[in-house]
Amino acid sequence: MARHLEIAVIDDDESFRVALVESLSSLGYGSSGYASAEDYVRLIGSNAVNCVVSDIHMPGMSGLDLMKHLAAQGTTTPVVLITARSDANLEAKAAVAGAVCLLRKPFEINELIGCIEGAVKD
Repeated sequence: MARHLEIAVIDDDESFRVALVESLSSLGYGSSGYASAEDYVRLIGSNAVNCVVSDIHMPGMSGLDLMKHLAAQGTTTPVVLITARSDANLEAKAAVAGAVCLLRKPFEINELIGCIEGAVKD
């Protein structure tokens, strides 16, 4: 069983977000879903999470914008970015922003777990 980690899942696609939160929970992770980056920023408050999994392309604040916001706040929480798009230079943008991984939908849950576990190693 996985060590207890709190994972925030941010995606505007409700069915995908719910499925991902349920998958992470079934694997022993604490997980909560947010419909937007703004919801996450507003609701998370001082409740720290171990890792954020965020869609890149969302209405309002994008996943890349969220990373900039978190960095400006001094937050060092690792972020895994996910996307269904195939834009040519997304990998470079994600790397420059400091994302620990960029996964393209659809991805295997084990790929995501590998990114999360790699990001939160002691």
